[in-house]
Amino acid sequence: MKAVVMAGGAGTRLRPLTINRPKPMVPMVNKPVIAHILELIKRHGITDVVITLQYMAESIQDYFGDGQSHGMNIQYSIEQTPLGTAGSVKQAQPLLDDTFIVISGDAVTDIDLSAVIEYHRSRQALATLTLYRVSNPLEYGVVIIDENGRVQRFQEKPSWGEVISDTVNTGIYVLEPQVLDYFEPEISYDFSKNLFPMMLEKGDPMFGYVADGYWCDVGNLAEYIRATGDIL
Repeated sequence: MKAVVMAGGAGTRLRPLTINRPKPMVPMVNKPVIAHILELIKRHGITDVVITLQYMAESIQDYFGDGQSHGMNIQYSIEQTPLGTAGSVKQAQPLLDDTFIVISGDAVTDIDLSAVIEYHRSRQALATLTLYRVSNPLEYGVVIIDENGRVQRFQEKPSWGEVISDTVNTGIYVLEPQVLDYFEPEISYDFSKNLFPMMLEKGDPMFGYVADGYWCDVGNLAEYIRATGDIL
C-alpha cells in the first residue's frame, strides 16, 4: 500500500513561522511536522510514499530527497497552481493503482492507521474517512455516520445551533483508486466539499472510522503551541 501525504499548504495562519518555509516544514520538537507524519506511516509498515507539493516545493524535496535515508521510497507530485485536496491527489493518479491512504502533512497524530485500513477493507468501502471526537466541532468539517459506520451527512463548520455530532473529519482517508476517476484533472477539487458529497449522493459505500488516540490540526499558532506542548 502507498500513502499520499498532502504537503502543498502555505500556512498563512502560521506566520511568521511560514514566511520562509511551507507549512509542513514548520519545526516541531527538532524536526518538521511532516517528518512526524512520515514516521507514523513507517511505523504502520508503509514505506512507499507520494508527497503532493505546491508552495515552496523544493524545501521538502531537498530535505527528504528520495526517502532512502529515512528508510522510505518517496516520490513527488508537484502542482503548478493549487488544485485543492482531491485535485492534488488526482495529479498523482498515475502513481496510484491500488488502495491507498491519504494523510495531511501538517497534522500531529498517533492514530492507528492499520486499524483504519483494516476497517476500510472489512466494509468493502470505496472511501473511509477517519473521524475524531472533539469538544468544539465548530471549526471543523463534521461527519455524521449511522450505527453501521456509513456516512450519512456532512456539516462544514456548523454553528452550535446546527451541529448534531462531535465527530470531525481528520483529513485521513483510505481510498480505492477508482474514486479519482470521478472528476477531471487540472481543476480545483476538494475531498470534503466536492468528492465526498458527490459519492454520498451516488450512494457509494463510504464509511467513517471513529479513531482513538491523539490528533491535532496544526492550522494556527494556538494549535501549534498546543501540539508542541502535548508532544513534550
